[in-house]
Amino acid sequence: MSIDIRETDREGIAILTLKGRLTAHESPALREKVSELMAKGRNNIILDLGQIEYIDSTGLGAMVICFTTAKKSGGALKLLNLNKRNIELLLLTKLHTIFEVFSDEQDAVNSFFPDREIKHFDILQFVKSQEKEQE
Repeated sequence: MSIDIRETDREGIAILTLKGRLTAHESPALREKVSELMAKGRNNIILDLGQIEYIDSTGLGAMVICFTTAKKSGGALKLLNLNKRNIELLLLTKLHTIFEVFSDEQDAVNSFFPDREIKHFDILQFVKSQEKEQE
């Protein structure tokens, strides 16, 4: 299954909605799309991962490369709508310390504007809720 990448714009922020699996086979498409945006001077990006069912190590690497590329160009790359499995993957790899994660699109967009109030996804609260479920 190939990855589907749909681009939308919200207040000048590029939102890439990904659907499918982010694996070694599909990762080049994501890196290419982010490079295209950077070439157009669009270096503030949100990756909406709500429809990504699986991310492998190469997919994670592609996300880190895209994050670094955006940061070097003076922008940022943030994550939106991660499912339980992908949140656990970020925790396991400690990448939650690198990426800003959001569960609401408007909060993600607002995070690019310093004068706006934002609400980050609470990873600690997520971990606590998972521990309670396992009891």
